[in-house]
Amino acid sequence: MKKTLKIVIPILVISLLAFMGYKVVNKINHKKQVAENIKKMPTFSYLTLENKVFTQENLVQNKPTLFIYFNSECDFCNHEAEMVQQNVTQLQDIQVVFISYEPIEKIKQFASKFKLLNHANIYFLSDSKISFASTFDVKSMPCLVLYDKENNLIEKIKGQVKIETVLEKFQNFSN
Repeated sequence: MKKTLKIVIPILVISLLAFMGYKVVNKINHKKQVAENIKKMPTFSYLTLENKVFTQENLVQNKPTLFIYFNSECDFCNHEAEMVQQNVTQLQDIQVVFISYEPIEKIKQFASKFKLLNHANIYFLSDSKISFASTFDVKSMPCLVLYDKENNLIEKIKGQVKIETVLEKFQNFSN
């Protein structure tokens, strides 16, 4: 019995370590693949507040884009929306795309609360398939993803950030 345990336990330990190593390498490779996939704006398909399909083709060409992944119950997301509302004039040359996995009605209430519904450059989209988080490797809210006018990734920012900082990043990248 002791001889069997001396053989089985090391085999189990080695197997466990090999499995854990495989999982770590797999996760690293996935993160690298996602990072590579978002260097250029990936294709996407979400629903507008009117329940119509919205893809990257609906965005204005040669104009920078700011994606804001949010949840209406997140305090930081609410502060981010408030800052967008307060700086709507400074953001007029940037497409601002708010995306949430919440129901369309809840997104409408959020957009209405911050008076962001009637701006040509601001879109609100519903990610009913919850694909944005996996496509852009988003794990927190709010998360901002900035693309230049040629749809190249500028930066992905996790958490709340001042609009001045966002504008500065767009400005620095366009020079």
